[in-house]
Amino acid sequence: MNRKKKIFTKLKAKDKRANAKLHKSNKPAYVSKAEREKLAQQEDPAPEQTSSTEQ
Repeated sequence: MNRKKKIFTKLKAKDKRANAKLHKSNKPAYVSKAEREKLAQQEDPAPEQTSSTEQ
């Protein structure tokens, strides 16, 4: 019984891992707070520079 159970649990775990690879998560990748600040700083100065050159 023990040997049968061990084999069954190994096969079940293998199937579970294979199934998890097929169904990827739809949530977006995590972006750290520092990265968000960098992106915000890169986006903000660009419009200000163009508006100052137009005047």
